[in-house]
Amino acid sequence: MNLDEKSYVEQQVANRSKSLVISYVLWFFLGALGGHRFYYGKTCSAIVLLLITLFTSWWSFGIFMFIWLIIDALLIPSWKRRNEQSIREQAISEVKIMSNN
Repeated sequence: MNLDEKSYVEQQVANRSKSLVISYVLWFFLGALGGHRFYYGKTCSAIVLLLITLFTSWWSFGIFMFIWLIIDALLIPSWKRRNEQSIREQAISEVKIMSNN
């Protein structure tokens, strides 16, 4: 890839990637409702987290939820890296398609 193509790829990553700040704001304010998981497209686990929060008492799953949310806080940076890598791969595919035409 030449410099313009690499620049295009990195521009796509910068423009389309998820924000780490927004991720942690969602985690802090809507973490128990799965807001940060919805943001990263982890819909199934977000729905499970939402249902546990809505239909159980704090006493029964409180410690479990706290541990889950702490683990999620540690996992958010890796989710962001995966998101950026996925966008990078898509942009590289686009560049290859454009260069073939």
